Amino acid sequence: MSRTTALRPFAARKRPGRGLIVGLVIIGLVILLRAFAPEAPADTLADTVRDFVTLSISVVIESLPFVFLGIVLSIVVQIWLPEGFLLRRLPKNPAARRVVLSLLGMLLPVCECGNVPLARGLIAKGLTVGESMTFLFAAPILNPVTIITTQQAFGWDSGILVWRIAGGFLIANLIGYIYSRHPKPESLLTPRFQDACALGDHHDAADGKIKRSAGLFTKETSAMLPALFIGAGLAGLIQTAVSREVLVTLGSSPVWSVLALMALAFVVSICSNVDAFFILSFGATFMPGAIVAFLVFGPMIDIKMLALLRTTFTAKTLVQLTLIVALCSAALGLAINYAV
Repeated sequence: MSRTTALRPFAARKRPGRGLIVGLVIIGLVILLRAFAPEAPADTLADTVRDFVTLSISVVIESLPFVFLGIVLSIVVQIWLPEGFLLRRLPKNPAARRVVLSLLGMLLPVCECGNVPLARGLIAKGLTVGESMTFLFAAPILNPVTIITTQQAFGWDSGILVWRIAGGFLIANLIGYIYSRHPKPESLLTPRFQDACALGDHHDAADGKIKRSAGLFTKETSAMLPALFIGAGLAGLIQTAVSREVLVTLGSSPVWSVLALMALAFVVSICSNVDAFFILSFGATFMPGAIVAFLVFGPMIDIKMLALLRTTFTAKTLVQLTLIVALCSAALGLAINYAV
């Protein structure tokens, strides 16, 4: 899809979605369950259930501020910036545009959760699907908070920070290039999101910006929160079912260590702004390539991220993206283990 055929800005819906209400009820029940869990009899609430609730809530609490921040930034891009403000400042050359977009995260210190609603707003404002994907997958790694925390955890001497930045940049631009060649990029998007984009914003011309912002906040929240809660629940469920000790036993193998930590990154669904400190404790057990694969693969693809991406992209597209990111991350980790 060229810039001239890019999807038009979408209007905010007037009614909050049922998904928001359902999602809020679910998370409210989970929080109440966790609050009363310490006093519950041991035979009433098993340790596994307690761990599931704790892990699920931790993913939600960690992600929720960034989701809201991403929604706010999306509103700014769609409603408050002058028409064409961003597009006019991007290079005309497609490759150069993708490079600039992959570095946009340096100005927007948002983790992967918040980048999904922001990327939706960029598509609605006229970016092609491939260009928005470049930003979406680069920004969680190429942002100042992630870079600083990774440097604090591993320093410069290990090379992990450099490999993480280089890997994130190259994979994101590769994905952007691949999907820029797609003959029907609009088919990569869910029908619901296509319909929202096709509405345009002419129906809201008479509404003030504050009213439109409130409507768009409700609409995006209705799309994002249920997906976040579902993803957090799945992450908590898998973490309670999969023993980390099994993964740790694989740490000394150049191949299995990479695959094990990629699997761990997919399961734990930890925010890219703090994942370096989480994986630091595995540094003495796993090889450097496995650490890099974890730090590159996790911010791009994990359970929580896939649930959020499903609000925008089709299931087939997500399978393709997962395979591309997984293969590239594994290749990077193996290259570091064997060649560096």
